[in-house]
Amino acid sequence: MNLRTIASGLLGGALSLFATPNDNIVTNVEPPYWWTGMANDTLQVMLTGPGIAGANASVKYKGIRLAEQVSLDSPDYKFLYFVISPEAKPGIMNIELALDGHSHRIPYELKARDRKPEEYTGFDASDVLYLLMPDRFAKGRGKETPEAAALRHQVQPDRSNPNARHGGDMKGIEEHLDYLDSLGVTAIWVCPVLENDMPGGSYHGYATTNYYRIDPRFGTNADWQDLVKAAHDKGLKVVMDMIFNHSGSAHPWMADMPAADWYNHPEGDVMTNFRLTTVHDPYVSDYDLDHTVNGWFVPSMPDLNQRNPHLMKYLIQNSIWWIESSKIDGIRMDTYPYADLGGMAGWNEAVMREYPNFNIVGECWYASEAGGAFWQRGSKISPRDSGLPSVMDFFYIRQGREAFSSPTDPWGGLNKVYDHLAQDFLYPDPQRILTFLDNHDSDRFLLEMPDDLGVWKQAQAFLLTSRGIPQIYYGTELLMNGSKEGSDGYVRRDFPGGFPGDSINAFTPEGRSDIQNEAWDYLSHLLKWRRGDANDVIARGRLKHFMPQHGIYVYTRTLGDRMVAVLLNGNDTPLTVDMARTAEALPFGSTYTDIITGTPVTIHRKMTFAPRQVMILQNF
Repeated sequence: MNLRTIASGLLGGALSLFATPNDNIVTNVEPPYWWTGMANDTLQVMLTGPGIAGANASVKYKGIRLAEQVSLDSPDYKFLYFVISPEAKPGIMNIELALDGHSHRIPYELKARDRKPEEYTGFDASDVLYLLMPDRFAKGRGKETPEAAALRHQVQPDRSNPNARHGGDMKGIEEHLDYLDSLGVTAIWVCPVLENDMPGGSYHGYATTNYYRIDPRFGTNADWQDLVKAAHDKGLKVVMDMIFNHSGSAHPWMADMPAADWYNHPEGDVMTNFRLTTVHDPYVSDYDLDHTVNGWFVPSMPDLNQRNPHLMKYLIQNSIWWIESSKIDGIRMDTYPYADLGGMAGWNEAVMREYPNFNIVGECWYASEAGGAFWQRGSKISPRDSGLPSVMDFFYIRQGREAFSSPTDPWGGLNKVYDHLAQDFLYPDPQRILTFLDNHDSDRFLLEMPDDLGVWKQAQAFLLTSRGIPQIYYGTELLMNGSKEGSDGYVRRDFPGGFPGDSINAFTPEGRSDIQNEAWDYLSHLLKWRRGDANDVIARGRLKHFMPQHGIYVYTRTLGDRMVAVLLNGNDTPLTVDMARTAEALPFGSTYTDIITGTPVTIHRKMTFAPRQVMILQNF
């Protein structure tokens, strides 16, 4: 069975609902449906089918004009560009195709928008994201979809193998939304959920083989919509992970590329060098830059060419389609700097024009603050504006464990955190930086289960009170730990209790150890405080910090007359220090409430701090 035959079984939307037997000339229509009243009035419809490039298209629908029909290198694709005027009404638009003396009709649905564009409010520093991997979080009660049984690559779950599919799904996430709400997070970032019909299963989701279908092993498109709605009903936002730098090698495009330049280096003979500095290196060679942005990410992930305008239009529409159809609250774009800067800038512009209050965060993995700042919208150091609202701060993955666990002397420990924040002048908008201690691509913050939570508590407190948009990796609240030394799978372990037959259910206090409950309660207390009365102060308040001296790091968040002050002892020994240097923010005799203990704290000239103590003081 060839890929094109397989594709014919994947029809969705209007074609599957309205096509007649006479219309089997077309095996796929993307996007499967669209909307009237969009900010961008031009719709690209990609038709797939044997010899479809030779067809001549026409349409008669009030308010719709067929502006262009394009055939590229493959005879099996036809691109139709429709201009949709404001007077166009929702309904079924019949696309008439003439080919080899025969006429064919493809009904195409235009829907009415059911939400105002400005109501897509995105995520920001008032939120805390909870990053989870669907395959590893929880298995729901739902049965396998019929579509899953039709996938080319049948891969059975094997939970004994850290690099195999384990069987988590959409329903598993939905059934544990109460848990996430009780923890206190406000948003979930879900690792990629689109179809990955790859040899071996691609449990992580970063090798897309169908951009318009949820992986049927996770569920259906309707299940994804249900999950987003259920999350919204509980006040939780949903961020969708997308990958436009590359597809999976089993995508039908690889067997039949619409255009010869649809992929970069389609022979697969050039892999990326992973050196993102080449993108802004003023002395870069063509060779090095080509290997960064045009090389394949890995042999199973061929590099898409965002300079092809038809592909870029396809990708732009794909993002808008998922936002409009499922009501997601944000996008996290994978491997952002590896894609074409100009193409992705156009993508950002198009999405943000359609949804002006939306948010997008790009994965920009750099060893320096300048590298990340280069990519944020309005950058002072980039010759071309990327249009990307948010970027990811990888400092704490690289140096966070050492910074929080080492003694805080004049140069080390928490001074590394201070020096990092001092580089924020490079960023146009530091509050739109996504901050995190670990994620699915890094070692866990904890390499092993700790005996004492002093360092862990200090790191979590800092993450939730400093600038930016915090992200917590699933299982952090359980002290999940490990390194990537064996493979990525060892930092992507199953959530205990998420799968049938689990002997431990850590979704409940009874299923957690004493130290896990201590960690869970501490983190939940901070999260609920943060999303409560303190939310505006942390999300919008001015940050002022005092260089760590004598082992103590102090910073404040101020909004109007409300203030939160954070005091951290960066050492494993008690410290008595003179507080004169922080008097401009914490005057002697002023009294605050410590939100961790609930007790009043009065500022004196001499104060003593317990080992690794955290104080979070507020005046309201």
